[in-house]
Amino acid sequence: MQKLTDDFLSIVLNETPLLDVRAPIEFNKGAFANTTNIPILEDKERHLVGTEYKKNGNEAAVALAEELIKESGKEARVAKWLAYLKENPTAVLYCFRGGQRSGIAQEWLREAGREIVRIKGGYKAFRNYLLEESLRISQELETLIIGGRTGSGKTILLQELDNVIDLEGLAHHRGSSFGAFSASQNTQIGFENDLAYELIQHYHRGERKIVIEHESHNIGQCYIPKDIYTNLMQGELIILHTPMEQRVEITLKEYVIDAIEEYTLHHGEAGAMLWAERTLKSLKKIKKRLGDERYRTLESLFSNALQRYKEDGGFEHFKEFIEILLREYYDPMYDYQIQKGPLKVLFEGNSAEVASFVKESLEASCR
Repeated sequence: MQKLTDDFLSIVLNETPLLDVRAPIEFNKGAFANTTNIPILEDKERHLVGTEYKKNGNEAAVALAEELIKESGKEARVAKWLAYLKENPTAVLYCFRGGQRSGIAQEWLREAGREIVRIKGGYKAFRNYLLEESLRISQELETLIIGGRTGSGKTILLQELDNVIDLEGLAHHRGSSFGAFSASQNTQIGFENDLAYELIQHYHRGERKIVIEHESHNIGQCYIPKDIYTNLMQGELIILHTPMEQRVEITLKEYVIDAIEEYTLHHGEAGAMLWAERTLKSLKKIKKRLGDERYRTLESLFSNALQRYKEDGGFEHFKEFIEILLREYYDPMYDYQIQKGPLKVLFEGNSAEVASFVKESLEASCR
């Protein structure tokens, strides 16, 4: 008898490794944490089987799938699964609906002498669980929301605190117009799944108050589901104040020095210039809001700083560009958002003061 599980909570809390046998095209749209994709059907094969199903029904589709697998190598697939399971002995198996593909994989592994549990209802059932739990838990949790002008060091502060959900980290984006990393962002489905894991894990550790950064609905190309966003952003707002000089240094480190290093890691010597091209494209996207004169000034400052960086490798040349962008674009926009927004400011202070206040608030919530 084939072993099934729908103990989704255990999978999340134990961060159980997952073996996904869906086609790569399905996997790339979004998967779960700790998942490895070793498909039973490749994309082209899946397409052919799907076409056969529409034309001639399930039995004909299964027969075609078996024929395609036989041609491309059942043994090779099983060998890859066994190698994965050797490294991940507690792994659980799934396909889209938990039916034929994962059932066949489970049977083949049994024939090879290896038992594995598969998810009842597959990817679809597990994802529904995650979405439902995300909404429920977001309604029950209290939130401390760390706000502050761009470059204030909110992300740095979050790393020092407990009970934190790093929304930008989950989205793999810094949250601003210039916040893209060189590697692609998380998919929307992947972001939602990862956020659900975080919410569930915090909740089942007994944490009823969490700390998040003050975010807009969208973080790059990812967006926080509307109802969950509404729930999370009904918390208490804490404003972090940081002097402009320090904000410039923080922004330079994160958006220039670290960014160039990351681009170079992914793209080699061309990395710095690819970063510069993307930065100029991002600047152009906000041209309308900047106005023509301010846009031309910033574009000139950035281009001059880039040329000097090419000549001597110095990063300090970008500081004037950063300060004007912060002072004349981001600050007025954020101040207006706070003024017109629904959240009341609970506390304001520097990094040490905010950290102390948050820690006291979290401790009080546990009493």
